Parts: sequence; structure tokens; C-alpha cells
Amino acid sequence: MDAGDPSPLRHFVVAKRSITSTFDQLLEFVKDGSAFVDEAWRSDDLAQVVLEEQRLEMQSCATKLSAIRDVVLRRHMKVAFFGRTSNGKSTVINAMLRDRVLPSGIGHTTNCFLRVEGTDGDEAFLTTEASGDRRSVSTVNQLAHALHMDPTLDAGSLVKVFWPKSRCALLRDDLVLMDSPGTDVTQELDSWIDKFCLDADVFVLVGNAESTLMNTEKLFFHKVSERISKPNIFVLHNRWDASVSEPEYIEEVRRQHLERCVSFLAEELKVVGLEEAAGRIFFVSAREVLSSRMQRAQGMPETGEPGGALAEGFHERLREFQMFERTFEEFISQSAVKTKFEQHTVRAWQIAEAIKAVMDAINIASADKKIFCLEEREDQRDRLDFVRGQINRLSNNVKERIRSLTDDTAAKVATALSDQIRSLPVLVDEFRADFSSTQETLERYKTKLLQHVEERIVSGLAHRCSVAVLRDIRDAQKHMIDSVRPLLSQSVQDQLTSPSASFELTYDLGLAALCADFRENIEFQFSLGWTALVTRFIGVANAKRALSSSDPRLQDNSTFKDEMLVSIATGLISVTSRASMTVLVIGGVVCRSVGWRVIAVSLSLYGLLYLYEKLTWTNASRERVLKQQFVEHAARRLRAVVPVSSSACGQQVCKELSSTFNRLTQRVDLSEAELEGNIRQLSFRIQRLENIQRRSKAFRNRATELETQLETFSLRYLQGH
Repeated sequence: MDAGDPSPLRHFVVAKRSITSTFDQLLEFVKDGSAFVDEAWRSDDLAQVVLEEQRLEMQSCATKLSAIRDVVLRRHMKVAFFGRTSNGKSTVINAMLRDRVLPSGIGHTTNCFLRVEGTDGDEAFLTTEASGDRRSVSTVNQLAHALHMDPTLDAGSLVKVFWPKSRCALLRDDLVLMDSPGTDVTQELDSWIDKFCLDADVFVLVGNAESTLMNTEKLFFHKVSERISKPNIFVLHNRWDASVSEPEYIEEVRRQHLERCVSFLAEELKVVGLEEAAGRIFFVSAREVLSSRMQRAQGMPETGEPGGALAEGFHERLREFQMFERTFEEFISQSAVKTKFEQHTVRAWQIAEAIKAVMDAINIASADKKIFCLEEREDQRDRLDFVRGQINRLSNNVKERIRSLTDDTAAKVATALSDQIRSLPVLVDEFRADFSSTQETLERYKTKLLQHVEERIVSGLAHRCSVAVLRDIRDAQKHMIDSVRPLLSQSVQDQLTSPSASFELTYDLGLAALCADFRENIEFQFSLGWTALVTRFIGVANAKRALSSSDPRLQDNSTFKDEMLVSIATGLISVTSRASMTVLVIGGVVCRSVGWRVIAVSLSLYGLLYLYEKLTWTNASRERVLKQQFVEHAARRLRAVVPVSSSACGQQVCKELSSTFNRLTQRVDLSEAELEGNIRQLSFRIQRLENIQRRSKAFRNRATELETQLETFSLRYLQGH
């Protein structure tokens, strides 16, 4: 209670405002924390950081706090007045309210529970359990009429009377006064207690000073004591002004009432000690206090009775009533704070502890997850560096191997092709087809011959080279795949397939194009004729050009003529110097020895030889000559293209292996991209986890701050009294 606060009831109001502010902050904090936990729980990349149970726990805390806050806002100090019928309970309430709020006096008995509380409006009204409609009551008579005319009201019914706070200062401080029917009008005391008394902070037993406490009154409070641990009970002996008529017995009667009430409170109910019990018992006259206060409010002299002089002992009874009010206000303000807010404060502290536990768990889980992500990111970076280094080294090795296989393939093909060129006579001799000297037949024959020769050469090359080359290619591809596979991620490895087996080494010789300028010469030529001799002396090519001297292009070619003359001269010198001289010497000797007959015989033999050769010059001879000419021409052409053809085969191997390695490096690029993506994702996840850690720490610190506020409230309002 503030030192400068004139009303002890303000202690409750200030405490309520304080705890409500704390609950508002706590509720907002829990809602923010619940949203944070829910957001983290829904994040797929933050799995296992926030559990479903933690999310539900935060939602439950928010729900509980919201409900507690609503309850706290509705909390007020409640005092319940009980006693037998016509003991003046309503009059006591009116005296405390300093106005005739409830019907009282002769002819008025309270037939139901009346709950009086303040309203911020200027108009008084009431509501009933049966109907929430407001019924205006501007005067006590209207209230009494409304209560007696409602047939639905019985002793167990509740009527709420809302009285303007502007007209009654006591109701401004969250105080609720509960009037009740007499405890002697019903046997359903248990239901009364369950329905109206469990949330009461103070009970006021209004007795009649002209009689002792009755068993019905005692029985009721025994039942209250059974339901509520040590209820706060005050005893008012009302109508103490009646003792004025017998002044000689006042002290004796007061002592008897006091002893019986102290025994009832301390020994029977055991709600207070003997030394405290006397301070809970008061002797008052509520009717006098009410009249006096209403007269003062109207500016009239205080007489204790309307229109009468001051009764004897009035001021003592007024002071005792004021003492009761002061004691009651101090007690109820402190007691109500404890009974209304202590449990909720403890529950709020427990919720704050639960939230701290959740935030600690999230912080620890996110820290563990962060460490795991950091380690995994480091592994991924090491893996990326390893893959890049290995693929660079592997690229150099593979390029060297491809270059080696390319050279080996070119060498194998060159060797095999040279062997095939040397076997051309056999290949050509194997060829069989219809042969005729007609131009059309010759063209068909040569076309088929070209096809035959090329097919046989290609077949031979394939037999000699393809199997070995393809084996080398497969081995190289397998080596590439085995070397690259460890560099690939599992997902990319699953997509890795064996290289296609459709590769075949092709040998495109283009023999038809090479031999397009082939011109056969299958005209009859006598072996000892001029053409044959010239050919023998100066060669086939020069002989053709020499014997074709009628061609103007050849006649104009001085270079060719010079070469021909040199060749003829050389040949003649050779004849003179060697065989020709021998033949002439021998011929001269023979001629001188045998004469002209031998010469005639020689000429006859020469003619017979010519005739023989002429008669034997058939298509078979022509075909044989054509094949010989073709072999010479094709061999010369093929030898010229051996380097080109072998290099082309090597390039095929190079292209196939390079294509395979390029596809594998693309897979490695995919793995590198996947690793880079994993690293970026891990970096983002680490940032998220750091943010989760930071926010969870902030929420935990905020929970600690709110716990400090709750502890401060507890120390100031709950434990300080």
C-alpha cells in the first residue's frame, strides 16, 4: 500500500494494476514467442530444432495466460455478509456504502443473494441470472419492488446490483459486497458456499447483540471452514445501541459476547489465534451509522436517528464501526491481493519457467545443429577442393592417354594399310567378273573391281585393327569412368551410364575417287615392237607421252621433248655399250659363218612370234593386263593417302574418347554445382540457426525480466505482509 494513499483499498487497486500490466507484457511476449517457435517449426531446413511438443507448449502457454489475464481483470475484493434473517446485514452494507442502496428495515428482508458492485455509468441497474437484461433502478424502493415482484428469484438466486461509483466512494476500488438471505431460511448451505462463497476474501457474520450466536450461523461457518482453508471472518454484533436501555449490564454482555465469539473463531473454527480473535469482533449499530452518515451528506446534524437527538454512547459505537471499516479495509486489501493474485502469479512464473525451458532447448538444439552444419559445410568445401584438384590432374592424364591411343591407332592403321597395299595383286587377282573390251562393259568391270578391292581392304583393316582399337577404347573409357566416379555425388552417380557400344572404327579410303583418273591400256602390243621397246627403255609414262607426239599439247612442251631425248640417248648408249654390241658382234660372226639362211630363219621366227602373240591376245589377256595396270595405279594412290587415312582413324578414336571424357566432366560439373549449392544452403541454414539462437536468447532474457517483475510483485504485495 502506498504511504500516501488514504484508502487501504487502494492497495488492491494498485496491485491489480501492476499485475495486470505484467500479465499484458507476459501475454504479448508469449504470443511473440509462440509465433517465433511456430515459424521455426514450420521451416523445413530447421528440422529437429523445434519439436512439435514445444510448439504446442508455447500455444498452451499463450492460451493459459490469456485466460489468466481475463480472470485477473475480473478479479475484485469480495466480502460476503451472512447471518440470520433481520439481523441487519443489508443495513450494515448500506452504512458502509453511506447510502440506502439495498432495501432494509421493517418489512424488508433479503430473499436472494444481492451482489453490489460499482459501475462507471451514472445510472443504477440490476441483472439476474435468468436474464442478462439491464433493469434500471434509481431508488431503493424501485429495487425492493423489483426484487419482490420477480417470481423467479429464490434463496439460491443471484441478483447483481450495479451502483454508480460517482455516488459511492467505496465501490470505486474494485470492492464487491455480497448480501445474503438469512442462514436460517434454507438447508442448502453447501450449494450457497459452492456458488457464492469460494471466491470471497472476507466473511462478515452479522449477529444480533440482543441474542447469542445461533447454531445455524455456526453451522454455516463450519461448512465454510471445511471448504476454504482458514477463511477470514469478522463478527459484527449489530444493534448494540439496544444496550443503552440496560447500562448496568453493558460490559457484562459485551464480555460474554466477546468470549463466545473468540472461542468460536479460535477454538471451534481455528481460523485465527486467541490473541487475534478479539480484533475480529465489533459491537456496532449499523442503523445509527447509516442515519448519521446520510444526515451529514445532507448537511444535517448527526443524531444517530432521523430527526432525533444523539443517543447515549453513539460516538463510541460510531468509532467502533469506523474501526471495523478501517480494519476490514486493511485486511481485505491485503488478503484479497494474496488470495486473488498469488496463485496466478505463481502460475505465471511457472509459465515463464516453461518458456525459458523451451527457449533453452531451442537454443541448445540450434547450437548443436549449427555445429553440425559448420562441420558439414567444411566437409563440403574440402570435398569441392578435392574434386576440382582431382579433375584437373585427371584431365591432364586423360589427354595424354587419348593422345597416345590416337597415335597408336594411326600407327596400327598405317601398318595394316601398307600390308593391304602390298597384297593388292592377290586381292585384284581374286576378283571375278564378266569382262569385255567394249567401253560400257569395261566401266562396269572397273566399278565392281573398285568396290571389291575397297571392301577387301576395309575388311582386312577391320580384322587387323578394329578389335584391338575398340578394346583399347573400352579400357580407356572404363578407366575414365572409374577415375571420375569417386568425384561424383551419389545422385549424379545414379545417373551415370556406361558409354555407348555403338562406336565403330570406319576406314573411308575413297578408292573410287583415288582411282578416278585410272586409264587402262589393253590394246595389243608386240613384245618386240617399237612401242614395247620404247616403253622398256624410257618407262611407261614417258613412252605414252613419246608415242603420243601427234598431240599438239605434247609437241609444244619443250620440257617433255628434252626429257624424252635424254632418255632415248641414254637408252641407245646403254644398248651400244652392253647387249646391243654383243648381239651385233655375235650376229656378224654368225652371218659370216652361216650366211643369209640364218637371217631368213630369224625373220621367220620373229614373224611367228608376232603371229603367236597376236593370236593369243584374248579377253583374258586384256583382263590380266588391266588388273596389272590397276594394281600399279591403285598401289601408288593408296600409298599417298596412308598418312591421311591412318590419321583420320586416330582422330575418330580421339573424338570418341574426348566425347566420353567431356560427358564425364559435365557430370563432375554437376557434382561441383551440387556441392556449391549445398555449401550455399548450409551457409543460409547456419545464418538461420544463428538467428534462432539470437532470438531464443532474447526471448529467454525477456522471460527472466518478466520473472523479475513477478518476483518484485510477490515481494511487494504477497510476501511483504
